[in-house]
Amino acid sequence: MPKTLYVRVSGQDDALDRFEAAWHLASGRPPPVPLAVLSFADLPLLMKNLTPARWDLLKQLNATGPLTIFALAKLLERDYKNVHGDVARLIELNLIERTESSLVRVGWDAVRAELRL
Repeated sequence: MPKTLYVRVSGQDDALDRFEAAWHLASGRPPPVPLAVLSFADLPLLMKNLTPARWDLLKQLNATGPLTIFALAKLLERDYKNVHGDVARLIELNLIERTESSLVRVGWDAVRAELRL
């Protein structure tokens, strides 16, 4: 089954609505399929965390598969320190993950974005 991460720009009201909907679905019914959602309060915050350089890093890592940070920096032709910082932030956001052998990889088959006005 493909793993999809949903990235959203939405306020607290939207999060509460999603929680309420999940609560109603769960009561008396089989549990819903877990939904992986990464929400940002507004577009500037999303753009601060998912910069073009970080997006390129995600695309490269998805295309090549698990790599060391050093190998990833070489492929991207970027400074190791900057790539290391980007990798650390993307791990915090759960957009990439470390393998048992200390490689980094994309844990998602797809990332879908939803921007609400």
